[in-house]
Amino acid sequence: MTKTAEDRLSDWAAQGESEVQEFKSTTGQRGQAARAVCAMLNHKGGRVIFGVDPQGRVVGQEASDKTLDDVAVYLRMIEPPVFPAIERIRIGSSREAIVVSFERGSRRPYSFQGKAYHRVGATNAEMSREDYNRMLLEELHSVSRWENQFAEGWTVNDLDEDEIRRTMDEAVRRGRCEDPGTRVPADLLRGLALLKGEKLLRAAVILFARPDRLQGDYSQCLLKLARFKGRDKTEFIDNRRYYGNVFDLLVRAERFLRDHLPVAGRVVPNLFEREDDPLYPPLALREALANAFCHRDYSIGGGSVGIAIYDDRLEISSSGSLHFGLKISDLYEPHESLPWNPIIASVFYKRGLIEAWGRGTIKMAEMAERAGLPRPEIADLAGGVVVCFRATRYLPPTKIGHELTERQRKVLDVLASAGPLRLGEILSAIQSAATERALRDELNHLRRLKLVICRGYARGARWHLKRGE
Repeated sequence: MTKTAEDRLSDWAAQGESEVQEFKSTTGQRGQAARAVCAMLNHKGGRVIFGVDPQGRVVGQEASDKTLDDVAVYLRMIEPPVFPAIERIRIGSSREAIVVSFERGSRRPYSFQGKAYHRVGATNAEMSREDYNRMLLEELHSVSRWENQFAEGWTVNDLDEDEIRRTMDEAVRRGRCEDPGTRVPADLLRGLALLKGEKLLRAAVILFARPDRLQGDYSQCLLKLARFKGRDKTEFIDNRRYYGNVFDLLVRAERFLRDHLPVAGRVVPNLFEREDDPLYPPLALREALANAFCHRDYSIGGGSVGIAIYDDRLEISSSGSLHFGLKISDLYEPHESLPWNPIIASVFYKRGLIEAWGRGTIKMAEMAERAGLPRPEIADLAGGVVVCFRATRYLPPTKIGHELTERQRKVLDVLASAGPLRLGEILSAIQSAATERALRDELNHLRRLKLVICRGYARGARWHLKRGE
């Protein structure tokens, strides 16, 4: 059964004021109402209702054509111009409510009497200059952004043609692109929206450039990798920097993770087969890396993607910040996919590196939780976004000046999980055929590397893991 206009008004009044709805008792408050319209246009859209008081009581007012004209005068003070729907709903025999409805503005940011406002819960707050400029940049972004500008001085010959062909082959194999019937690099780039006429876009350089020219022209194509000793940045175990296209850097990042993350072996019951149990789920790390390369702000000349591994966590960082009004909490719920670099994101999607529906962060959380890890923490810090995976067990280093042996790593793992142990207890726990003398040599070597310490004397001596602070 279709609801009457009065029924709809009652439903709206019962919902109360919110980020998309505001009540005004009379049109005498039209200045405040126009501010609310301005704030909601800059947010999600909504409605302002005259004739409902702040407690949600439908009170109505006497209204005429002039009443509507007075409201329209104030709405015309909003810039850029807007044309909301205005509905008159009769209440009883002589009173009416006036409903002003509108969608999210398509030409944000909007201002009223020279000031911009945004919606904070059910209130309207003046927008800061920083927020105004950010919103203006985001609105211009759909038309003119860093990735869709021409890469001056670059040609197809400066790109990795094999990588271009691999991308198309993988897109076709996954059913994310029709086979174009050619593997000529220029034709493939046009199909991927990376070549306009004969001019390359900057996105093409980010995706496919050969590394020899990147450091000079595009220094932001940088990957920083570090394995720290302990839980802070006081001392490096390994520290590397690479310049390259995103696919090359992604491979280097995954290789670094394989080099430095422990993989514990366990026997699968009933199958008597060994199964690897990584400390962090590789697919979740790959998702975080793909998001970092895809969504980062490449206009920041000194920007980069970084991996930092500590004893208790792993952090993946990228230059830039969250955009389009996204909050950290939104990333753990279904949300619209709004990539900062939609051309690059489209190629990542075709290559099978990301999904197109804003589920990347949700997938990371699901995979981490299935692996028994806490949900990854995401932080929007000054100048960058950081995704942090927390370990649930000690992370023994693979290298510290040189390769550690498997037995040395087992010793570290046992001390981390079982606490201080005597020499014989360690030997039993690692299930090694080594003699006590050989194990003592291993422990003394780890002590020289400042990874373990010994407390006590003779048979009563216990070995402790030395954790970084």
